[in-house]
Amino acid sequence: MQISKGVEWAAHACAVLAPLWPDRGLSLAALAEFHGVPAPYMAKQMQALAQAGIVKGGRGRSGFYALAKAPAEITLLDILKAIDGDEPMFRCTEIRQNGPCGSKPEDCRLPCSIAAGFARAEAAYRDSLARVDLVTLNRSVAAQLGLDKIMSAGAWVAENLRSRQ
Repeated sequence: MQISKGVEWAAHACAVLAPLWPDRGLSLAALAEFHGVPAPYMAKQMQALAQAGIVKGGRGRSGFYALAKAPAEITLLDILKAIDGDEPMFRCTEIRQNGPCGSKPEDCRLPCSIAAGFARAEAAYRDSLARVDLVTLNRSVAAQLGLDKIMSAGAWVAENLRSRQ
């Protein structure tokens, strides 16, 4: 399993916006600059987050982005689904019915054990992501960063802050 760069960038953007909720945010240009990523690609992720109801705002490089709901209500699973969609990662194609020793369709009434194993693993993975909200995530990030980094990031954000008007 590989998580796309878009999910990573969207999660980082949401983590930066979380302490600014409910009435403050950052421009697309500021979010892209803060993370050192191309603004057009960050725009794509922010648009997907907006369509999913995770952020609101937008409208070009100077558009205002803020979380659309409380950070405690936004999970890593929400972000993953907003960017990569909600389709199952594994799709059984009933390969057990192919080839010279393939099973007959009537012998395949129960789910394939391989498909069932992948489904259990994906459910565990999604359950794990659903337990990490932005408040929990930011506590963990803050615990890993030193005070100097937190102060530096806070000062940068304060310089680029926008208020909802």
